Amino acid sequence: MGISIRSFVTRGRLVLTLVAIAFFTTGMAQAGERLRIGLLKLSSAAPLFLAKERGYFEQEGIEADLKFFDAAVPIAVASVSGDIDIGFTGFTAAFYNLAGKGGLKVVAGTAREAPGFQNTAYVASKRAYDSGLKTLKDLPGHSVGITQVGSTFHYSLGLIADKLKFDVTSVRVVPLQSLPNVAAAIKGGQLDAALTATTTISPVVASGDAIVLGFVGDETPWMLGCVVASTATIEKNRKLVEKVLAVYRRGADDYARVLLKRDADGKFVRSEEGDAMLAIISKYTEQKVEQLRIGLSVVDPALDSADIARQIAWFKRQKMIEPDIDAEKIIDKSFVPDRPTAPK
Repeated sequence: MGISIRSFVTRGRLVLTLVAIAFFTTGMAQAGERLRIGLLKLSSAAPLFLAKERGYFEQEGIEADLKFFDAAVPIAVASVSGDIDIGFTGFTAAFYNLAGKGGLKVVAGTAREAPGFQNTAYVASKRAYDSGLKTLKDLPGHSVGITQVGSTFHYSLGLIADKLKFDVTSVRVVPLQSLPNVAAAIKGGQLDAALTATTTISPVVASGDAIVLGFVGDETPWMLGCVVASTATIEKNRKLVEKVLAVYRRGADDYARVLLKRDADGKFVRSEEGDAMLAIISKYTEQKVEQLRIGLSVVDPALDSADIARQIAWFKRQKMIEPDIDAEKIIDKSFVPDRPTAPK
């Protein structure tokens, strides 16, 4: 039985249509590999926000799903459990205890406390300042507010105690669980001092209820946070981890080039592109642009394994982490270079 020309053309169009649909859907699947990234609403995650808005993830064929957490430790937990693929978090005692069990690897660095950057402040309440708490050397004998025991703020307190040669146990550490709680306690005079995020405490300082005694970056620079992935994720999808880190480095380069640029007098250079970037960061962090501007931190993907080892040693001395935790076992140096930056 013969086939009419009309029937042939109709069937040909159908075949072409099916081929086109198959090609299109295959391409979309490849271009939209979903990735769950755990992070905090902090400016230290700015490279990810910029990469998301500028289409860097899409250019690598990644559909980035940013999942926000209220604290650092749950990010590490979610990485191990498989609830997220990659985590951007801070170094804490709880993090080291979890990573020490073998299910988690540090694959890159994030925020750093660095000279000239006002990321974390030491502040005194007005009451305590008027009563004699004028410098960091005056901290012994006073109450000091932080978010949690074993937090990055707790470690920064330990560093300044070591630098100024006073026993960290000579201050009364008061964990208040959140940055807003710390700010409220300082404003109300319930605390003598605190280590806290500059962006959160700046309104209290502006009102005259707190006085800045210094900044962690100027006193004791250190590597504050990291990018983590579970060992299972690295083994099953190493190429995806590499793609994410490539996107992250690209965003970090943009951030440093524009927002961390300084003039001959050491002042930050303001620009239209910088204002646009801050608007993006403000959108994700839900913090005002002017608050973000004063609290920018250095973000560097490079690792500092020597500094991580120093952190672990301090937490061990405080008996906050297990004695068998080893920096070399929780770091995967195959993804990014190891470049020491913190002082020995």
